[in-house]
Amino acid sequence: MTTITTPSSLALVPSLEMAWQDVDSSFERFCLTAGIGAMEQMLCEDAQQLAGAPHNRGGGRVGHRWGRTKGKIGFHGGKVAVHRPRVRSYDGHEVALPTWRAAQAEDWLGRWAMNLMLINVSTRKLRRAVRLPEGDLPVIAGDGTSKSAASRRFVALSAERLAEWMTSDLSKLDLLVIQIDGLHIGNDLVLVAALGIDADGHKHPLGLIEGATENAAVVQALIDNLIERGLDPKVCRLFIIDGAKALSKVIRRTFGAHTPIQRCQLHKARNVIERLPKPLHASVRRVLRQAWELDDADKAERLLRNLARRLDQEAPGVAASILEGLDEMLTVNRLGLPVKLRRSLACTNSIENMMGTVRRVCRNVKRWRNAAMALRWTAAGMMEAAKGFRRLKAYKHLPILRAALAAHQTKYVTQRVEHDADAA
Repeated sequence: MTTITTPSSLALVPSLEMAWQDVDSSFERFCLTAGIGAMEQMLCEDAQQLAGAPHNRGGGRVGHRWGRTKGKIGFHGGKVAVHRPRVRSYDGHEVALPTWRAAQAEDWLGRWAMNLMLINVSTRKLRRAVRLPEGDLPVIAGDGTSKSAASRRFVALSAERLAEWMTSDLSKLDLLVIQIDGLHIGNDLVLVAALGIDADGHKHPLGLIEGATENAAVVQALIDNLIERGLDPKVCRLFIIDGAKALSKVIRRTFGAHTPIQRCQLHKARNVIERLPKPLHASVRRVLRQAWELDDADKAERLLRNLARRLDQEAPGVAASILEGLDEMLTVNRLGLPVKLRRSLACTNSIENMMGTVRRVCRNVKRWRNAAMALRWTAAGMMEAAKGFRRLKAYKHLPILRAALAAHQTKYVTQRVEHDADAA
């Protein structure tokens, strides 16, 4: 067996000497023991700077030594014990050691717990995830790896991050597109979320609000929150929604009657196809796709109206569904956007993908206790989804969208001015 020797010129605290002895048997134990030894050495240096060397009565001290104690810091998802000296000021108050204060402020335990729970490690299995059953780091009482300790840390950290996110500044984001969609949590709770796409094609989770249903009041509360945080309502943007009438109503009431709104074409196609007999699926799907691929919005509208007229006898309800919200179905066509950009902006795939990540993150939750819990978990899932966001596929064409939105805004501002002049 190889013998490891320590140079005599290197002064080691007892923990570091133990680490050298443990390196042959366990590298994990070596890392832990060496880390604790280094920490204890730094704490001793802090105490010496504050109170001087032991038994030294020289000047320049802010306090005096007050024995030693054992505290715990985060390591490997749990807690480990560290011996540290204590220093008291001359008026009897505890003096915090800078190294100890920094170690306590890191909150590694909360970040470990949150990261593991976001990748679907349950609180019951967290101890096994951070401590190998056959490993050299023993599981002891009070090491912070219990399911209740992990749950408390997740609640605290997720609530803190939710509050920070919901008050973040949006004024610096150059948003061209905003997508809004709802997520049903149980039978009596709906969360409405917003996702923004900036001029470079990057996606940003913007906000989240809870409500009993996806009604106008809930959507208005979400939009009011975005405006309070810096979203300029005077800037013309493209809104993409799934077709809920409450969304259109609130968007037009807040941002203007002529705000461009695009209804998700995939939702519309799915709703239409599912209500038709199977022999009609292929032909109707072909017509819908053909209409959406047309550059001329007027031709696309005529094609869809002809389809509705053809289905009026066989499926009158479906025909009415095709005509309902027809203007909002072809917004990206009317803006004159390239085909690649239309495909990216004619649906709510971006926010649906984010909601899929939220569902995956929350799949271990079996009972939603209240709306606050749902908000914390959903916001954590949205932040987790943001880590994997990719740029919009057709981001190189976004300058065309900016120009189209500016032209759209100028057109309706001019019309409003002319209308006001005629009325006067």
